Amino acid sequence: MIAVIDINISNIGSVMEAFQRIGLKTHLTSAAADVSKADAVILPGVGSFRDGMARLGELALIEPLRSAASAGKPIFGICLGMQLMAETGEEFGSHKGLGLLPGKVVRLPDEPSVRVPNIGWCDVAPTRQSVLFPESDSTRAFYFVHSFHLAPSDPKVVSAVVKTGKSEIVAAIEHRNLSAVQFHPEKSQDAGLDLLSRLAAQVGAFA
Repeated sequence: MIAVIDINISNIGSVMEAFQRIGLKTHLTSAAADVSKADAVILPGVGSFRDGMARLGELALIEPLRSAASAGKPIFGICLGMQLMAETGEEFGSHKGLGLLPGKVVRLPDEPSVRVPNIGWCDVAPTRQSVLFPESDSTRAFYFVHSFHLAPSDPKVVSAVVKTGKSEIVAAIEHRNLSAVQFHPEKSQDAGLDLLSRLAAQVGAFA
């Protein structure tokens, strides 16, 4: 069972439609028991780090997600879902995250050429060959909507980056059973569906 977590601040309609289009069986849920029973977990989200962690707390999902990660279950984060994997986030104050990945979530670089929030299509460049990016030299455009980004402690977890002004920020991570993207694959047309198809093949859950 693939559990898609609904924390009521997610673009769930588009996410579920994208999974249906690629034939991935999923179960939409806000129940902690479903996370415990799931074979894999997908954590989408939009909005602030503070509000995301607050909703996970209200739904009693924090410890089940940590347990799922510790048990080696595949967990895939989308946008805010990726950020919530960090230890801390600096949006609207300092807040504890799920702590699945060492690192913190910080505001986009303060540069004159960087628009905050970053909204629109950006070229994503793989940093290594990986499950989500099997062609390490192939750059594709994905759709972003964010003001903050994940800064992991270990650069080895990064599988793709995007250029913002003079800086490169993390666009995707893959580490053991954890993977996540800062962009919205469900809004990224063919490029997004291709990426989700590779994710589905990894968890082996086609209809």
